[in-house]
Amino acid sequence: MVQNLWNQLNRPAVNKVEELTYRSNLLGSDRRVCNWGGGNTSFKTTAKDFKGEEVEVMWVKGSGSDLATMGDHNFTALKLSDMQQLIERDAMTDEEMVAYLEHCMLSKKQPRPSIETLLHAFLPYKHIDHTHPDAIISICCAPNGKEIAKKIFGDSFVWVPYLRPGFLLSKIIAEGVQNNPNAELVLMEKHGLVVWGNTAEESYTRTIDVINKAEAYIDSIAATQEPFGGQLILPIEAETRQRLLSKVLPGVRGVASKYEKVITSIDQSEEVLTFINSRKIETLSSVGAACPDHLVHTKRVPLFIEWDGNEDTLEKVIQEKITAYQSEYEAYFNRFANDDDKMFNPSPRVILIRGLGMITTGKDIQAAELSQALYHRAISVMKGADAIGGFTSLSDEESFAVEYWPLELYKLSLAPAEAEFSRHVALITGGAGGIGSATCRLLASQGAHIVIADLNKEGAEKVAAELNQKYGEGRAFSVVMDVTDEAQIKEAFEQTVLKYGGVDILVNNAGLATSSPLEETTLQEWNLNMNVLGTGYFLVSREAFTIMKKQLLGGSMIFIGSKNSVYAGKNVSAYSSVKALEVHLARCIAAEGGDFGIRANSVLPDAVLQGSAIWGSKWREERAAAYNIHPDELENHYKDRTVLKENIYPIDIAEAIAFFASKKAAKTTGCMVTVDGGVAAAFTR
Repeated sequence: MVQNLWNQLNRPAVNKVEELTYRSNLLGSDRRVCNWGGGNTSFKTTAKDFKGEEVEVMWVKGSGSDLATMGDHNFTALKLSDMQQLIERDAMTDEEMVAYLEHCMLSKKQPRPSIETLLHAFLPYKHIDHTHPDAIISICCAPNGKEIAKKIFGDSFVWVPYLRPGFLLSKIIAEGVQNNPNAELVLMEKHGLVVWGNTAEESYTRTIDVINKAEAYIDSIAATQEPFGGQLILPIEAETRQRLLSKVLPGVRGVASKYEKVITSIDQSEEVLTFINSRKIETLSSVGAACPDHLVHTKRVPLFIEWDGNEDTLEKVIQEKITAYQSEYEAYFNRFANDDDKMFNPSPRVILIRGLGMITTGKDIQAAELSQALYHRAISVMKGADAIGGFTSLSDEESFAVEYWPLELYKLSLAPAEAEFSRHVALITGGAGGIGSATCRLLASQGAHIVIADLNKEGAEKVAAELNQKYGEGRAFSVVMDVTDEAQIKEAFEQTVLKYGGVDILVNNAGLATSSPLEETTLQEWNLNMNVLGTGYFLVSREAFTIMKKQLLGGSMIFIGSKNSVYAGKNVSAYSSVKALEVHLARCIAAEGGDFGIRANSVLPDAVLQGSAIWGSKWREERAAAYNIHPDELENHYKDRTVLKENIYPIDIAEAIAFFASKKAAKTTGCMVTVDGGVAAAFTR
């Protein structure tokens, strides 16, 4: 049952926009009540217009905002009398309605009002809530929904046949309520619920009470049945599911990115597994969207894949099914599109694989997880509707009309423009250190999804938390990685694939440094340098290369070398030798990766002391001793020996890394660039 969260002590003062925000946030906080971005709320009061005169106004949710997270600034005030007189009209196009409502707004600085603003204006109630509750939509999507509503609500409801939101639907609802003196709620076929009240609390409470009555009825019927006709197969154990998904996801992401690159997310919750392993999944999932609001984020139908358990053919089967789905979507688009319609990515947003789980795709992890969350709501609706009489949806033609509806597309236009590394996944080894963390921050600021790989678990987690706080939950995560441990590397990349679907950018940055004269260089010291900076870079690159090759999306690897990669430093034979190995390994990868669009380049820094664990270690003292100076003089020593007389900072290296990973360097591979202030002895040419 849905909980009533209203708290009389915590709510703001009556008749204030703050109270409308409070009510809206409560409704949106439970996704069983309202979808992300869907629903709308309003209240009527008075305010002064531009002439200073007191007029009746209605505050209503602005288009494109989400009830759960919206603030006071997301509401718009409109002059009520100007809107109410529209009910005398017989018809009004969407374009006419939008243009008219702009003139009703008290301030042009406020957002465009909700698509369903006139619904609120035409109903003569002070507080109105429109939501998309699972239980209500289950009834509204059942072929016998109106009869079931009579059993639950008697004559206290108005049933409105499906019609796309706009002027006519608003007028029909107002007339239906006017003609039923007992009306307490409106049920919108295949859409949702409208209730009202004299106070904000009364309106909110009625929403919760109506939902719980519907849910109690559905539960009483469903208790006598197995969900979705029962289970067709037994669940596959979690470890096997993880292994198989990590194996197939790079290829899935590659095929799904044929038109534009996507990020993927997986869901193996009990609710999803119950649905995908059921007898009715193929029939139910092919009916259509559970709510019009879902369409932009889930498409009309998901891709369902029946799998026979043959692991050897699984990847091929999934890729072939995605390709077929793309072709079918293109045909669907061409069947209904106007000349000015531009087709969305025809790849599935939701992929259901028998036995394994749900894969969702999106332009970023938030979009993929939004599709995932909305399909959870769809599963809940289908479960309820199927239990009480069956599940129905919109026609193909109406589904297309909603998906490409200009008023819905307007909401998408409010999203910020995509950045250089949007839709990209970057894994940075040594990501908690000075250069590594600066790179994580810079790539994240330009849209990348970040995997911080480091032995320093606490430091990596701190960087991930910082990025998620700034750019949204899920945009970064940390993995513990010892680059000399092959199993740990494989585990880190497996986690990356399960989180985002693959990897596009690898920054080989994990490091250490030792210094000693040749005759004092022990085999242990030599092997330490070779294992971390040579073998480690090889192992990490090999794993990334394998994934990039399966994705067929190209890729970029950036190796953090050193001035010592091309300059034979004094008392650093082990370090200098392996740094030279690094850049040559990068060149070898560049030569082999060209056929697959995989680029490999190297950045050669020098004396990046800021934030570096290496320079906080014995290395500083060893290098100072090599130059016969005090350790505190080392920074100025390095600065003075450069041609440009500049210190080098982590952000300088990060900028070079971002360049190599970007479109600007799309035709560059096997290259080295020095970022050292100009050390003449290390000039590469």
